[in-house]
Amino acid sequence: MKHLFTKIFLFHLLLIGAVQVTAQNKKSGNPILPGFHADPEVLYSHQTKRYYIYPTSDGFPGWGGSYFKVFSSKNLKTWKEETVILEMGKNVSWANGNAWAPCIEEKKIDGKYKYFFYYSANPTTNKGKQIGVAVADSPTGPFTDLGKPIITSSPTGRGQQIDVDVFTDPVSGKSYLYWGNGYMAGAELNDDMLSVKEETTVVLTPKGGTLQTYAYREAPYVIYRKGVYYFFWSVDDTGSPNYHVVYGTMTDEKGHFMLARSDRSSQSPDSTHSKSKRRNLRTCPQLYPASTGKRQMVYRIPPYQQEPSE
Repeated sequence: MKHLFTKIFLFHLLLIGAVQVTAQNKKSGNPILPGFHADPEVLYSHQTKRYYIYPTSDGFPGWGGSYFKVFSSKNLKTWKEETVILEMGKNVSWANGNAWAPCIEEKKIDGKYKYFFYYSANPTTNKGKQIGVAVADSPTGPFTDLGKPIITSSPTGRGQQIDVDVFTDPVSGKSYLYWGNGYMAGAELNDDMLSVKEETTVVLTPKGGTLQTYAYREAPYVIYRKGVYYFFWSVDDTGSPNYHVVYGTMTDEKGHFMLARSDRSSQSPDSTHSKSKRRNLRTCPQLYPASTGKRQMVYRIPPYQQEPSE
């Protein structure tokens, strides 16, 4: 899943940034966040003219993180910890933990900016992970939870409701949610961004592939470029050395995949990395233009570990 951290040893936790503390790492500032975090979601706010990272909070037994923090930056290099924006149990009445893999969307509604924060968590009923949403007037909150989950079950009858991604189509202006472990589903959001149009829910799980190529497991992520929709997803178990990211393309945001690529965006760009470090590099395809005109990628390095069974 988007969420990753060690099952056994606290010192084997995820870091956002690079593996080795070299001169190059010192120059780049990696890792960019203090402590242990995963699943970096990046937002550029047109309201504040700043960048924000919303990660999963790690460092807890049993993948039991219960809150989300936000970090801000003017330049994508130096990051400031802002605040805890949402805590299960305290701010979210329907969930008790496993706060994982968030995403966020900035919308201008009636002339005012609104921020819609989607995430997955374990419900108090303990009947499988579900997806919720919270709303704020600022990228740093305060966020107010809807009070109930908006995605509670799988359209396929199996898998988990996690790894949510929100995408606003620049062509139609419509917003969509994509999610799923064991399946990929998508649905159009209503204008209020607080619920989905149930009749638009469609199963988009890519067909075919193997664990060595592009067989879908989890963590969909969508971008649009030059008339093509790019769908990224993760392959294999999150604890496997083979865990990697691939992509497929569509010409419609909820149509059929035209191409599935086995190119691994999880391969290490640094040939000096040891095999164990290289095989555990997983990138998150959150790409944003920097002031230099170049694109930057926010990623994390996970240790080898086994995904706990549900």
